[in-house]
Amino acid sequence: MSRIAPLEPPYPADVQAQFDRIMRGAPPLMLFRVMAGHARAWEKFRAGSLLDRGPLPLREREIVIDRTCALNKCEYEWGVHVAFFADAAELTEAQVRATVLGPADAPCWSAAEQALLAAVDALHHRATLGDAEFAALSAYYDADQILEIMVLCGFYRTVSYLANGLALSLEEKAARFPS
Repeated sequence: MSRIAPLEPPYPADVQAQFDRIMRGAPPLMLFRVMAGHARAWEKFRAGSLLDRGPLPLREREIVIDRTCALNKCEYEWGVHVAFFADAAELTEAQVRATVLGPADAPCWSAAEQALLAAVDALHHRATLGDAEFAALSAYYDADQILEIMVLCGFYRTVSYLANGLALSLEEKAARFPS
């Protein structure tokens, strides 16, 4: 289940309102329930302001999140995002699989998406972007989008640490890593 006990219903009114806003009527994820049981951690988590839409289109946002979670071996969060957003982001089965098992330059990706994945890989492995990686991103994304890409990578690395460190059980409706 979780190494730290999750908040159990009924939830305080303010927490229920936050869950309703984030989950749009679906039951809250285990990760959210654990975090919400600890006011300071929950506040900091939500203050990341990355649970909303940003300057990236949904497709690119999900590619960044899926790849970051896959690189961090976080099946929990990867599975949640694939289950809830892959269809809306128009990710094919081959692309979903490639977020876990494929190289950044896999032929299932457009040139812009390959630049995006190469940047995610670089940030994960080296904690920086080389000049060539930054130039490739800049060919397709503006400054606000590039900053969002970097912040998303950092935020979802943290989410991966939380889900993995808490040993969260996979959500029932979440996808599973391809073998």
